[in-house]
Amino acid sequence: MSDVALRVENLSKLYTIGRAHARAAAYDTLRDQIAYRVRSLFSRDRRRSSRTTQFWALDDISFEVKQGEVVGVIGRNGAGKSTLLKILSRITAPTKGRAQIYGRVGSLLEVGTGFHPELTGRENIFLNGAILGMSSAEISRKFDDIVAFSEIEQFVDTPVKRYSSGMYVRLAFAVAAHLEPEVLIVDEVLAVGDTAFQAKCLGKISEVASHGRTVLFVSHNMAAVQHLCNKAIFLEQGKLVFEGETSDVVDRYLHKATRDSHTGHAVDLVSSPARPPAYKQMLTRLELYTDRNVLSTGSVKMGAPLTFQISFRTDRAVPAMDLTLVFNDHLGRCVLELSSLYQHDRPVAQGSGEHTFCCDIPSLTLLPGDYMVSVFLDINGVNVDRVQDVLRFNVLESDYYGGGRLPRHGFFVLKNHWYDEQQQPAHARRPGAHASIRSVGQPASH
Repeated sequence: MSDVALRVENLSKLYTIGRAHARAAAYDTLRDQIAYRVRSLFSRDRRRSSRTTQFWALDDISFEVKQGEVVGVIGRNGAGKSTLLKILSRITAPTKGRAQIYGRVGSLLEVGTGFHPELTGRENIFLNGAILGMSSAEISRKFDDIVAFSEIEQFVDTPVKRYSSGMYVRLAFAVAAHLEPEVLIVDEVLAVGDTAFQAKCLGKISEVASHGRTVLFVSHNMAAVQHLCNKAIFLEQGKLVFEGETSDVVDRYLHKATRDSHTGHAVDLVSSPARPPAYKQMLTRLELYTDRNVLSTGSVKMGAPLTFQISFRTDRAVPAMDLTLVFNDHLGRCVLELSSLYQHDRPVAQGSGEHTFCCDIPSLTLLPGDYMVSVFLDINGVNVDRVQDVLRFNVLESDYYGGGRLPRHGFFVLKNHWYDEQQQPAHARRPGAHASIRSVGQPASH
């Protein structure tokens, strides 16, 4: 018992979805209940509105975490990871089973949880610290370290409602990490920060673990999970599928994701399970084409041209509508992002109805391997629909450089030329030469 930091026994969480249930639960008085029932009688969709759907976000899971272990929690969207962490953080109660945590818990589940928008960063450090169980003296002692880590010194006396999402997450993580909890729970919220801050956070998590504290770490980044965690659990549709050594669990997860993912061809996005529940169903189809508009079979040679066709529907004309493709490698690391946002002559969805935008890649320079593609749809800079890791394709090896060899490191190949400067003809030397880089669709500037 003494070495157990967290014990989960037959934990289950049932959610009920249905308009009638949600509406009825919102009324507390007899008058409101009667009025609601009368309106329901005359509602044309009364039969449909009275239906409810139940699903188990977690279904009878059990596991133990020892003190000092760093445990990764992995699984696709909707697997139950966030529900598990909310129960462990005492934000929501389980339907069945129980979770026992021995020691103080620090949780970072959502950006700015516990922050008051009208208060300054300084005031919110004390407020959030108190919510997490820190005494005023403890917060005062660690205040300078929290501010330094969050990198908001210049804005510490500014109301947090004026903070960017990056500033929010830096401050929230700094407070949670400096709580010195016995158990630190971190959700995918770290993805909000920039690359440098993510590395800083991962370093802090490693530091927390090195002091013998327990960490539960949820991430879609398998490289980070393998780097940080000595144990992992794999959730799928609310069930605990597999637990054990991190490398074994990650291999099992990647094998399952590869087997279940769509390979090339055309992918129906309308009812895709890879779409988070809160997002609109606007993206409808994703297609991958190779040379001469031939639908891909899922394998593409290095250097070959590609075309992605993304279809979506809208009920009105939206000038500022952008599509983004994100490419992850087999470990979940983002290796490439392509977006219409970066093009000056962005395509425009004229009118309502079905639209198809195309993204041409003249030459694919990714190194051989398996890659997963996610699709994002933004309107006026706000992400309204996304379908993650929905299409898998394989890049096949080719003699890209003509020398029979390929790089062993990195993600891309790049045309380059090596020469001995002394053997280069004098007229060919260009001491002041420099490369000119421009974005797709933008004129070169000199």
